[in-house]
Amino acid sequence: MAWNKPGDGGRDNPPQIPRSSRGGGGRRNPLDGLLSRMGGMFSGGSPLRWIGILIALWLIFSSFVLVAEQQRGVVLRFGQFSRIMQPGPNFKLPWPIEQVTKVNATEIKTFDTTVPVLTSDENLVDVQINVQYRVGDPKRYLFGTRNANEVLEQAALSTVREQVGRASLDTVLGARNALAVSAREQLQKSLDAYRTGLVVTELNLQNARPPDEVKPAFDDVNSASQDRDRVISESRAYAARIVPEARGQAASIRTVAEGYKTAKIARATGDAERFSLVVGEYKSAPEVTRKRLWLETVQEVLSENRTIVGGDSRQLIYVPMQGKGDASAASAVSSVVPVEAAAQTDAATPANANSSNPRPARQPRSSTGGTP
Repeated sequence: MAWNKPGDGGRDNPPQIPRSSRGGGGRRNPLDGLLSRMGGMFSGGSPLRWIGILIALWLIFSSFVLVAEQQRGVVLRFGQFSRIMQPGPNFKLPWPIEQVTKVNATEIKTFDTTVPVLTSDENLVDVQINVQYRVGDPKRYLFGTRNANEVLEQAALSTVREQVGRASLDTVLGARNALAVSAREQLQKSLDAYRTGLVVTELNLQNARPPDEVKPAFDDVNSASQDRDRVISESRAYAARIVPEARGQAASIRTVAEGYKTAKIARATGDAERFSLVVGEYKSAPEVTRKRLWLETVQEVLSENRTIVGGDSRQLIYVPMQGKGDASAASAVSSVVPVEAAAQTDAATPANANSSNPRPARQPRSSTGGTP
């Protein structure tokens, strides 16, 4: 049997099922009627068909949630916290039973500002603050306080004022790292107490400078402080250099003095012993000892004198001779020339000398090549 009959307008008509083929011995099945009505609902251009499709798609998409890697999903069931979704595909009950709020838990946020602070020594400075933080607990971040970011900003300002206000100006200018560490710990304790769910990853006091109104006076104070540090450094360097030198000189003088002391004591001891020996010899042979002492004394005196007086009261002149070391006794005697011999030598001059201006007797001179 053909489905399309002429005159039906091209409508497709399903084949008629004989009553004999239905169950119940000719009686009509209620399920068949329901199926027929549902088939008619989704057949053709019925709007109920599209409404059903839309409802099914809405149920599917509202029950599937995709959470990104840097996010966490906070699930609320009828407005009450239920659980936290981890990154990846997740399923939930459709709205309005459950709803999901996504929170970026790995993003590092930054808070920068400059705050005027009064130090413990009553100096006003402008401190630049840099706070880096992230969300550590999404549940507390959303429901622990009304505005967690604003709470963090106010807590950071209060913490920095407290920490810097307890320190001196020199500490704020030159040792801010310790202040930053203590301020970070105090700020994290405050955020935990306020149930913000935020974690402070870094807190830096980047710069500290005086206000513009007092900057000239501050520069003068800073310059004086630098001059003081420079003078102290130079003094320490001078002390480090001069103290070892003074100690070395003192040790050298002490050593020389000890040597001089030892030499003097040894010489005095030797002289005393020699005098004792001379006294003993003098007692045994007075004349011989007296003469020997006189000869030694004369020899010591004449060895340092250029003029030698002979035993017969004649004046002799000592003429040093060339040679190595001390001259022998024979050469010393041969270099002594009597004055009379020099005068006789001058008298034997040629006769053609000027008689009106006789030349006086020539005194012998010291010579290194021989006698005059």
